[in-house]
Order: sequence, then structure tokens, then C-alpha cells
Amino acid sequence: MTSGGYPYEDKLDRDIYEAQMYDLQKQLVTLQAHLLATGERIMIVFEGRDAAGKGGTIKRYMENLNPRYNIIAALPKPNDRERTQWYFQRYVEWMPAATETVLFDRSWYNRAGVEKVMGFCTPEQTEHFLEEAPEFERRITRDGIHLFKFWLSIGREMQLKRFHDRRHDPLKVWKLSPIDLEALSRWNDYSDARDEMIKRTHTEHAPWTVIRTNDKRRGRITLIQSVLDELDYAGKDKKAIGEIDHNIRFRGPDFLKMSKSD
Repeated sequence: MTSGGYPYEDKLDRDIYEAQMYDLQKQLVTLQAHLLATGERIMIVFEGRDAAGKGGTIKRYMENLNPRYNIIAALPKPNDRERTQWYFQRYVEWMPAATETVLFDRSWYNRAGVEKVMGFCTPEQTEHFLEEAPEFERRITRDGIHLFKFWLSIGREMQLKRFHDRRHDPLKVWKLSPIDLEALSRWNDYSDARDEMIKRTHTEHAPWTVIRTNDKRRGRITLIQSVLDELDYAGKDKKAIGEIDHNIRFRGPDFLKMSKSD
């Protein structure tokens, strides 16, 4: 199934989407106030295929928050010096201080995904990463940081559609890169790399959550709900957060048991 088994034919109605998003963004503002009062820290990792909706989801998450305390980390490819460092080193520099939330638009998991598939690292480097990542994340969470890891999942048809839309939109064509186009012919390789990554790095202290994003509206709603639902904070309103759609959200291991069509 090239749609990745996506369960809905139609997008979430825009009016319903905007109403839900408004309630969720009010809760994010409430969460921000809680972090400022308590000094707690949050890290959110956004991973997924190209055009899965990472950037748009981050934009809606950040829309009404103070960028002084909510920081987007979208690191470019490493420079000559960074390539000789401990692999995780440049990511450590972006970790949150007290009161901060850092949203990683791609993360250290590049090594288990695009770098592996495109041959930008050796198999030995990938293996070393998969062994080290759970312990690296254990140290993060042991220090008290709330760590969320999201994989945004789209079907092959939807990725092709979004690439086509970008190619013919003068305001979005910059989003396409040669690596994006090369990925089209390596769909199965990316699927295998993703499955190995989730299998090896899904832990109790740093679990993977998979969000289906063929419909960006449902995906954004579900991801923000997932963050708010997990945290305890002053002013939390479960009714405003709403019920999470379990046709859209999955634990990493449960997702792996499903079809590999995603």
C-alpha cells in the first residue's frame, strides 16, 4: 500500500483543526509559564523522511511561544572540525538550559538514517552510533531533561505528491535538494534503516513515538497532544488537550509490527 496504510481518505476539517490547534497552543503557553516557574527542560527530536512535515509541525508548535525560551536546532552538515569530534558533541551544545525547550529539526539520528543510506558514514560508524545512542539519551534523561523522540511517517504516494508540489511552487522549490530526489529511489533502504534505528534505540527512558502525517493537520494535532499529555504542569487541562487518535500515533515497537509500506 503506497499510502502506508493511512486510515483516512479526507483531511481533518480546517475549522475543526484550527479550533483544536488554538486550544493546544493555549496549553503550550501554559506549559511555557510552568517551565519558567520551575526551570524544567524539554528536548523534542523530529525525525522522518523528507517532506514528512517536520518543519511545518515545528512552526505550529512555536507559533505563539517566546523564541527566547523555545529554540529550533536545525544543524547544517558538519564542518571539517566537527567531523573530527565525538559524534554527539555538536548536539550537546544545543541542549536546553533551565526553562528552555529545544526542538531538533533532525538530530543525531542522521547517522542512523540519511548518513547510512547515502553512504556518508561507514557501517562501523553506524553500528557504533546505535550502540552509543541509548546510553547518551540515558544521561540526558537522568539529568532531568524531558526527552521526546518523534518519527513522522508518510506514505510513498504522499512523499511524491509533496515533492511535486515543491518542484512547481516558486516559494517552496528551495526545500528540494539533490539528496531529496536521490531518496526517491532508496525508499526501501530508508525503511530498513528506520526500522533498525527504532528497534535498537527505543528504550524505556527514551521511547520512539511514530506519528502518521499523510494529513499534516492530524499529524500536528497528535504530536502536540503527545507532548502535553506526557507532562505534568500547572494549569494542565486534559479536556483542552483532547483524546489522542491511536490510528495516527503508535509506540515505536508497535509500528514495527505493522506493514513496511510506510
